[in-house]
Amino acid sequence: MIKNTVIIDTSTSPAKIEFAPEFNVAVPFIDRHLDEGRKEKIIIHTTSGEEVTYGQLSDRVNQAGNLLKNMGLNSGDKLLMVVKDSPEFFYLFWGAIKAGFIPVPLNTLFRSNDYAYIIEDSECTAVFYSPEFKTEVESALSQVSRSPNHSCLTEGVAGSFLEQLQSASFELDTAPSSATDDCFWLYSSGTTGKPKGVVHSHRNMVVTSQHYGKDTLE
Repeated sequence: MIKNTVIIDTSTSPAKIEFAPEFNVAVPFIDRHLDEGRKEKIIIHTTSGEEVTYGQLSDRVNQAGNLLKNMGLNSGDKLLMVVKDSPEFFYLFWGAIKAGFIPVPLNTLFRSNDYAYIIEDSECTAVFYSPEFKTEVESALSQVSRSPNHSCLTEGVAGSFLEQLQSASFELDTAPSSATDDCFWLYSSGTTGKPKGVVHSHRNMVVTSQHYGKDTLE
């Protein structure tokens, strides 16, 4: 099989899914749409009227991945995301995955003590956060015994993620990975104790899209 490809056999129920030995889910979820002629198709609409095409999304994903590499992150490093529903969420999330890092999107309703615990528990290298969550995140950063190497607001200040994004390269090689490698983490709500990190692999994204998104919902 060609690297970063997946074969879905829908002649059986449930569908059978086969992954290439080298598989990074950013390719079928992002890059594939350019290869299949959807570069100009709008994929993101915001309430403020901003629109983002697949081509623009791909460019910004690549820029985000390069920005993270330029910051000194190494393969497998984790970055926490306390980021609102916005285009930059997707740039950062998919850019991290394509570049070989592990994004950890967090509940934006957590409080500073929750964030402080997760910063230490995850052993993250970086924290990115929207201005709306500045108070809780920066309070958490002041509490931890081990601070991440980088903390960065997504917008609104000099040196923000979106500002730095503008000067990053549009060319990004896809980091080699396998379908069973860590792709991203999510943390539980902590209802019965401390929030727990739940690992999601590259294959999980495809399996969920097929078995739930298509086989169940359609």
